[in-house]
Amino acid sequence: MNSWIRFGVLAGVVAALHAAPAAAQAKPAAPAAVTPAAIAAGDSIFHKSGNCYACHGANAQGLVGPNLTDAEWVHGDGSFDMVVATVTKGITKEESKTGVTMPAKGGATLTDDQVKQVAAYVYSLSHK
Repeated sequence: MNSWIRFGVLAGVVAALHAAPAAAQAKPAAPAAVTPAAIAAGDSIFHKSGNCYACHGANAQGLVGPNLTDAEWVHGDGSFDMVVATVTKGITKEESKTGVTMPAKGGATLTDDQVKQVAAYVYSLSHK
């Protein structure tokens, strides 16, 4: 094998190795329930009838409740299903890692569909 061929093979291997980390860090697709319509509806519920803003702040960056806009999750992995479960059942005093509790559905009267819409909104905040 002449030196130009070896150089070409080596350059190809180096390029492939540099591309692999970028591919591994590709952003996963959002869950099917996280649609623009669900996000918009969830935003409205979060800021109005759901009263979520009262603890998480108008910008969802936290007040009494935690920040929902960053990649750090206090009580789970930040997945859509985790957010749905957390909103649905709340956080009890025994489960709370911060000493702050959250009533089921934030204390609001929300349907299962509304919970999923709020979850879509919250998911969208931290998965940009």
